[in-house]
Amino acid sequence: MVDYSRTVRAAAVQISPVLFSRDGTTEKVLQAIATAAKEGAQLVVFPETFVPYYPYFSFVQPPVMMGKEHMRLYEEAVEVPGAVTDAVSRAARSYEMVVVLGVNERDRGSIYNTQLIFDADGSLLLKRRKITPTYHERMVWGQGDGAGLTVQDTAVGKVGALACWEHYNPLARFALMAQHEQIHCAQFPGSMVGQIFADQIEVTIRHHALESGCFVVNATGWLSPEQVGQITTDEKLQKVLSGGCHTAIIGPEGTHLCPPITEGEGMAIADLDFSLITKRKRMMDCVGHYSRPDLLQLRLNPSQWSVVSGLQTTGDVVETENGINPIALSQPEFLTLEP
Repeated sequence: MVDYSRTVRAAAVQISPVLFSRDGTTEKVLQAIATAAKEGAQLVVFPETFVPYYPYFSFVQPPVMMGKEHMRLYEEAVEVPGAVTDAVSRAARSYEMVVVLGVNERDRGSIYNTQLIFDADGSLLLKRRKITPTYHERMVWGQGDGAGLTVQDTAVGKVGALACWEHYNPLARFALMAQHEQIHCAQFPGSMVGQIFADQIEVTIRHHALESGCFVVNATGWLSPEQVGQITTDEKLQKVLSGGCHTAIIGPEGTHLCPPITEGEGMAIADLDFSLITKRKRMMDCVGHYSRPDLLQLRLNPSQWSVVSGLQTTGDVVETENGINPIALSQPEFLTLEP
């Protein structure tokens, strides 16, 4: 039985990376976890691909010019498991805190936008990859799969996660809603596009909270003016690497539970009263009394991608009921409408 009488203290961290340094940025993560622990936080969420840093270079450089920066990102990217995950795992266990961290994950010759969920005992519960990188990001990251669209039972409740514009894929969001997520952890890069991006983030996370009837803990990154200068010396391009920050915690009724952070480094902290979930869903439960599965259903392929089907190697191939990995044969449709 799910306990809806509990209260969880959550922290969303707006923070700048140590550009070009995996170790330096990881150290800032560990410091922020310690700071959140002093505030009594039981859950802490960091920005999108925060370790080592979001690939801002791909937003302001043409592909023919970004080879050097792309290679530098490869060199500083995170292996999972590895030294970074070991350090964060120890911190989560030490402070008995659930940690949601975004990293650039290097898997041999590819980099992925990866979200990691660590439980309060330090165990790595989920490694999920952004299913479709956005626009310029497709020059940097590979694609994820349906195996990452899962809600995890953690010490703070049922936790789901999506990155940035994955929130504009309603079926991806519904996949988590259908698993009754209680806390949704959202991650955006921040310091991009200007105020319009910050406004879009707010609309997006507040809508998901309302529709899902859950809490949303959202973290965005931040770049100092000096860091913007490190990324590009072109003053016109520097202007697009500003604003776009909205670190916030939203309740199931779509309201802010603490003041959002829109500039600089900081930490949004709020207490999540789970009784508000029932209060919201009593009126509108999208996967319960307000759903119409006789008319509309989601078809989800939860398999892990593999380039080979039926070959038993290191456990990368997922066995299905008929012994075939459907991903290796074709990419399935995600939505089935039944007349």
